[in-house]
Amino acid sequence: MGQIKKKYFLAFDQGTSSSRTVLFTEDFQVAGNEQLETKTVYPQPGWVEQDALTIWKNQLLTAQNLFRRQAIDPARIAALGITNQRETTIVWDKTGKPVYPAIIWQDKRTAPLCRKMQKDGLAEHITKTTGLVINPYFSATKLAWILDNVPGARTKAEQDKLFFGTIDTWLLWNLSGGKLHITDYSNASRTMLFDINNLRWDETLLKYLHIPANMLPAVHSSSEIYGETSLLGGSIPLAGIAGDQQAALFGQQCREKGMAKNTYGTGCFLLMNTGETPVHSKSGLLTTIAWGIDHKITYALEGSVFMGGALIKWLRDELQIISTAAESEDIALSLPDNEGVYFVPAFNGLGAPYWDTEASGTICGIRSGCGRAHIVRAALEALAFQTRDVLVAMEKDAMLSLKELRVDGGAAANNFLMQFQSDILGCRVRRPEILESTALGAAMLAAQGVGLLDNNKMKNIKIDKEFKPQISTENRIKYCQGWKKAVTKARLSD
Repeated sequence: MGQIKKKYFLAFDQGTSSSRTVLFTEDFQVAGNEQLETKTVYPQPGWVEQDALTIWKNQLLTAQNLFRRQAIDPARIAALGITNQRETTIVWDKTGKPVYPAIIWQDKRTAPLCRKMQKDGLAEHITKTTGLVINPYFSATKLAWILDNVPGARTKAEQDKLFFGTIDTWLLWNLSGGKLHITDYSNASRTMLFDINNLRWDETLLKYLHIPANMLPAVHSSSEIYGETSLLGGSIPLAGIAGDQQAALFGQQCREKGMAKNTYGTGCFLLMNTGETPVHSKSGLLTTIAWGIDHKITYALEGSVFMGGALIKWLRDELQIISTAAESEDIALSLPDNEGVYFVPAFNGLGAPYWDTEASGTICGIRSGCGRAHIVRAALEALAFQTRDVLVAMEKDAMLSLKELRVDGGAAANNFLMQFQSDILGCRVRRPEILESTALGAAMLAAQGVGLLDNNKMKNIKIDKEFKPQISTENRIKYCQGWKKAVTKARLSD
């Protein structure tokens, strides 16, 4: 009897800056990956766009390159999962031609429409129904803008000639040869059009924005067999979908209520699993669907830190006091403590739980004898303090106590930062060997979709390092009080 060939899982990780395809073994170790950068254009101030066809072509090309380089037989791929930049909006016709470039989540062109929605009294309805806040960030107003501003778009939409989708829907439609027009619960919950309580598109919002319901995708589980693709050779099941941050939560195995993860990227994205009941925040956090599997919805609270790794990049590129992000660790460790220096990076105001757009970037405690090491250390500590602020708000809203924080993203490789994060949270911080948890989550959802998610093998996913608190309660309180005072100074208006 011939030997059974090992099965692989494939993840499409379509992010804002690049398209990646990652190949995982059956025990979820990375067997290979390919990546292509995505060009972003800025037609006007506040406008952010990408070419939707290029996104699709690049994503497909990364998979084809990976198969060729790894000499992979498509028959060995057990399932394909998709994870994606969220909220980005695409509208296309039945030939697969986009009527307008992809409007990226960062785009602010619909701010006037958002202000009108606020004025018209929709804020409470949107928060209660969608779990979100009125903001150009989400897909709803982007879609309305396309229908209102692209000649002929609204008429075609009303005639059932156009499709709307976020990136996951666009990729799946192309992978299936136009047979599948669907999304999953996690992505639907980021559109500002989806009722996360009753799991359906909200008629009130569709009517207000004049969006024809027939152009919206069907909403499915985050893990099931949706169909198949033959574009990579053979027949590969399409079996998992989740927005990037929800996929990271799943990849970090935060499956139980109260478990949380933080992705330290350009900003920091924190999600806490709140179980089967949505928790509506009183602290300005977002309520979102983490995933829907086996007819069961799991909800999460989400909070964002505006300046994460971007702050370290600023030290390197603007202040030029470090040459690489990696050297910040040794520089910070050259000091015994922060010596009273705090850096509040409110370059674009402060997000949750403060929501103060008028706050200014502030460095406090500078005195004779302070140098670049103090600024570098204070910058790294700022990532941890901001993360703590969001997590404290999450604990209060969810009435849960955090036992540990699971981390990923580029800055999670910094041991000083991770240790300090553990110190001021007063709980352990766990860093996996695979820091790119988004692709891992997509692969795991696909594996579950085809009935091959082995919980025993998941337990074998290795932890690179676990950090435990090493400072006293008194010092933790002192540090946090110093941070609060610094935030107060950053928020003082002229």
